[in-house]
Amino acid sequence: MANSKVNKGRRRFLIGATSVVGAAGTAAIATPFIMSLTPSARALAAGAPVEVNVSKIEEGQLIRVIWRGKPVWIVHRSKEMVEMLPSNDAKLKDPDSEVASQQPQFAQNEYRSIKPEYLVLVGICTHLGCSPTFRPELAPADLGADWKGGWYCPCHGSRFDLAGRVIKGSPAGKNLEVPPYYYKSDSTILVGEVKGVA
Repeated sequence: MANSKVNKGRRRFLIGATSVVGAAGTAAIATPFIMSLTPSARALAAGAPVEVNVSKIEEGQLIRVIWRGKPVWIVHRSKEMVEMLPSNDAKLKDPDSEVASQQPQFAQNEYRSIKPEYLVLVGICTHLGCSPTFRPELAPADLGADWKGGWYCPCHGSRFDLAGRVIKGSPAGKNLEVPPYYYKSDSTILVGEVKGVA
């Protein structure tokens, strides 16, 4: 008959070693799965706010930045461009920007901006998602004698004034969207956040 004595110390050691190896294997398998549930650095950067120095934008110039995968336009409007905005009101579908979802509260004004000279818009047409063309010139032959500058969408002909407000007769039903933003300083805008709200 075989030795019926059981080495209890050895048994405890084998059970403990097996448990440690099993736990390490479980952790090795679970870690990549858990890490896949967190957003990547690239995804975090894509949704992050974008800082823009507006001091180098010349009057009448538009620059483009990307925020959350969308084009965002920043236009330095001249004094003349700003002064012409009220003269478009009779031609607009929503001159007072009454659709609250189209802009933060601070931009629900005649300029649709914090400072009248700088306009910040998401560069996507509210009709079917095309990107309109910036047309700041006055009365071009293809847009008519009453054109005072703005955006023209070549996909379906929607027109927007220099505050991003949609002109009557356009297929687009809403004004261009104003993203959240604020001034970090006199010359720097942070697109993607409203001051005090992350």
